Amino acid sequence: MTEATSNKTCVVIGASHAGVNFAFALRRNGWAGEILVYDSDPELPYHRPPLSKGYLSAQDNSQLDLLFPKENYESENITLNLGKKVIAIDKVLKTIELSGGSKQGYDTLVLATGARPIIPKIDGLQGAKNVFPLRTFAHTVGIQRALLASINKRVVIIGGGYIGLETAASIKKAGANVVVLEREKRVLERVTAPEMSEFFKDLHHANGVDLLTSKNVISVENSSGVSTVICDDKTRYVADVIVVGVGIEVNTELAAQAGLESENGIKVSTSAKTSDAHIYAIGDCTFHFNQHYNRYIRLESVQNAVDQAKVAAATICGNEVNYDVIPWFWSDQYDVKLQMVGLSQGYNNVIKRIELGNEKCQSVWYFRDDDLLAVDAVNNGKAYVLGTRFIKGKQILDKSKLKDVSIPIKPTSFLLD
Repeated sequence: MTEATSNKTCVVIGASHAGVNFAFALRRNGWAGEILVYDSDPELPYHRPPLSKGYLSAQDNSQLDLLFPKENYESENITLNLGKKVIAIDKVLKTIELSGGSKQGYDTLVLATGARPIIPKIDGLQGAKNVFPLRTFAHTVGIQRALLASINKRVVIIGGGYIGLETAASIKKAGANVVVLEREKRVLERVTAPEMSEFFKDLHHANGVDLLTSKNVISVENSSGVSTVICDDKTRYVADVIVVGVGIEVNTELAAQAGLESENGIKVSTSAKTSDAHIYAIGDCTFHFNQHYNRYIRLESVQNAVDQAKVAAATICGNEVNYDVIPWFWSDQYDVKLQMVGLSQGYNNVIKRIELGNEKCQSVWYFRDDDLLAVDAVNNGKAYVLGTRFIKGKQILDKSKLKDVSIPIKPTSFLLD
């Protein structure tokens, strides 16, 4: 592989978890040619999950939590082209074009273009002061500076998904007054069971966050640097800072311009190949087949980004492998760690366990008939680890035993006799 690739160039578009981990994995797999990584973000590639967690509540964010030190890129001969925006792909000539007009050729192209936050079309939102999504380090810095400059520190968060709730917890720790406005009837409605939604609603209320549901924001009024967020039920919420966390849009424009097959993301095989033999895609931007659930899915997770990066790197270097993992995620809010494994869509039966003597040690188990689909574990590493094992092994559990909290969580506790 070393000789075969010594005169070849691999271009990577996107320098977040997927793109950067791919570049290092490609080198480990024996790629000897050039590795060029492009990203419009000018910062050295950094960890994204802390943006809505530790960064917001930290006193000093002068040091980014880098994915790799700068020296590592130099020692592995990986060239970072930061603050550079790719605007087009020519898959016939095998070139990319940058915003300044320059072009770069490639032998293999990897799209790790990720996603961007949705900014909803709310009347007055664009003209409001101190409005931030939360996707980059610059967004986090902007929120912190706006809070420092504010006397009242009134924050309205539009959206009660995981980003919105994590942001609420972090900003509350930093001393702000926080209101969360969720359009649906409950928080996390699209991703978790009512029992888990209720747990997090109670958690935020207990920590002084005003978390409100069935609140559809329709307009924002602005006066002297202060905003008033207005919902369709005519309720009004004053804000010095507005954080928008209503979801993401997948960055598929380059793929579409290049004529690559897309469907809810860039469609890829289990080895991360797109519809073009010389182009691969990895991470949040991909629509890929999950063998365990027997369907195509798109995931927004670091785990997916890193695992797909490894698969693509191995395949490009001649050792084709298939992506076959159970998705997992996590969320940190206050003193609560939520660990999630599996995909709960399609469940028709839910079992909730609250471990004896510890109300904050809980788990929710999602079943479709007898098939365990997913587990949400709150401060409960055992439930997460064993849930992962049971899902991978497609083991059938005795639900009556699982419901019985007098039976401790152990590897054989809930198996059918």
